[in-house]
Amino acid sequence: RLQLLESGGGSVQAGGSLRVSCTAPGFTSNSCGMYWYRQAAGKRREWVSFISTGGRPSYDDSVKGRFTVSTDKAKDTVYLQMDSLKPEDTAMYFCEPFGRAECTSDNGRGTQVTVSS
Repeated sequence: RLQLLESGGGSVQAGGSLRVSCTAPGFTSNSCGMYWYRQAAGKRREWVSFISTGGRPSYDDSVKGRFTVSTDKAKDTVYLQMDSLKPEDTAMYFCEPFGRAECTSDNGRGTQVTVSS
């Protein structure tokens, strides 16, 4: 199982940018894909983006054009660049690997993103 470390969250004003990171040793060598999810207080977890095992990104309509997912294979790290942030993007952000049997993990701690209006 992969160990996950999410980081990079913080507080910004609407229109600002943040980049959150998910470091998962073994992510590259196991050719995993990675999901990004978020969960706002009192709401259900929702899918935000993923990057496939082949490196293809996909985005929920709510973030398309504003968020960009990428990887640094040498660092076993997946990034989520978030631009033009809105207050409704406020949530705890989590990553989760997928793909081969080795691409599983325990739940990470997440990283908090807070966007003020």
